[in-house]
Amino acid sequence: MKGLVTRAALASGIFGQAVVALDVKADDNGKFGSGTRATAAYGLMRYYTGNNTGDTPGNLPDPYYWWQAGAMFGTLVDYWFYTGDSSYNDEILQAIVHQASDTADFMPKNQTRTEGNDDQGFWAMTAMTAAENKFPNPPTDQPQYLALVQAVFNQYTQRWDVDDCGGGLRWQIFSFNNGYTYKNSISNGCFFNVAARLARYTGNSTYSDWAGKIFEWEQKVGLISKTWDVFDGVTIATDKSCKNMDLAQWTYNAGIYLHGAANMYNMTQDDAWKQRVDGILKEIMARMVKDNVVYEEFCEARKGCNNDQQSFKGYLVRWLAQTAQLVPSTRQTIAPVLRSTAQAAGAACSGSPAQGFKGAAGTACGFSWLAKGAFDGIAGVPPQMSALAALIAPLAEAGQGPATAKTGGTSKGDPKAGSGKQEDPRALKPITTGDRVAAGFMTLFLIVGAVGSTAFMVKS
Repeated sequence: MKGLVTRAALASGIFGQAVVALDVKADDNGKFGSGTRATAAYGLMRYYTGNNTGDTPGNLPDPYYWWQAGAMFGTLVDYWFYTGDSSYNDEILQAIVHQASDTADFMPKNQTRTEGNDDQGFWAMTAMTAAENKFPNPPTDQPQYLALVQAVFNQYTQRWDVDDCGGGLRWQIFSFNNGYTYKNSISNGCFFNVAARLARYTGNSTYSDWAGKIFEWEQKVGLISKTWDVFDGVTIATDKSCKNMDLAQWTYNAGIYLHGAANMYNMTQDDAWKQRVDGILKEIMARMVKDNVVYEEFCEARKGCNNDQQSFKGYLVRWLAQTAQLVPSTRQTIAPVLRSTAQAAGAACSGSPAQGFKGAAGTACGFSWLAKGAFDGIAGVPPQMSALAALIAPLAEAGQGPATAKTGGTSKGDPKAGSGKQEDPRALKPITTGDRVAAGFMTLFLIVGAVGSTAFMVKS
């Protein structure tokens, strides 16, 4: 893995001196020495096995899901953009290109049994981040970031389901997967987020029209309330209406709509989008920030967050940072939270778990940032990724905003990507002449074998 030997030396001391915690002393802008962020990034990449011989590029080992790998590489694209550290760029590019799959739409066949709309969406958002951040482009014969996002967008439009609940995406893509009858905010949030960002990047009104349509559907069905709560999802009833709403409010649901709305306001300067930005941000500050630090209200206090939920607030932190870039009027509210959260997250990167963590001793990042500098014993990809997101977020304040095609973006697009009819993986393929010939030879082989066996038995 490129850069790991160097990072190991920096993290643990050139001659094996143990590091007991990350240095979390920050200046007035919440900025740390580069070694702090590099150590956290190194600890995160030590979980990655996709560049090992025989492993699959872009995949994380169990118990981590495919979508979390996509989110991890998106975080690392931001890490490169804000810090200039290119140590992991080769792995990032390889992962995105490989997981784009032969169909160039983030629909790899080995994920069919578990891939949902949100899973595909997290990889698409990573590709969008690469385009906006002007991450080094893949070779010209490989899928390009912008075209990958456009392919996912076009597939989402085909899956928009007006027959049930009057619109929206289902959680799952295929009916044989659990959750197919559930329409959730994160799947529709991925659709909204990529639509809004494609609109800003390309200037194409098709994307902005869809962004408005998705947001308004969320409001109409009640998943975004009049007080800007963003609820988890709703089950499709037998009469095709939306009932049995799950009222859980997760940080990533609020964050994904905040960020999309910020992109729309940045592009349009429309007061309606500004009201949405301000409304969701106010609810985030009231519900998802404690002692000026981002936290996961629904499970963190009782230590009940699962692997997925342990990663949610890291995405919110990234989206808060980018919202402050896109909508400068929000900086006064967001910047102090990002600085305080960065310090708290860095202070929680002081663990030495007995197993699992392969980074520098004493630098494993815990999940809760409210423990006043203590490592809470929860280590893994999600808390390490979230901590890295928190550590780099304050750098966005002085950094360049996301690029567009008119402001230096270089990624090549394909507005028609992904527009073809999507195959049902359960459907039988048409029988070809080659199949018939092969079947004929197999039949002849079986007949000859049976006759030979019979003759042998008669002779015996």
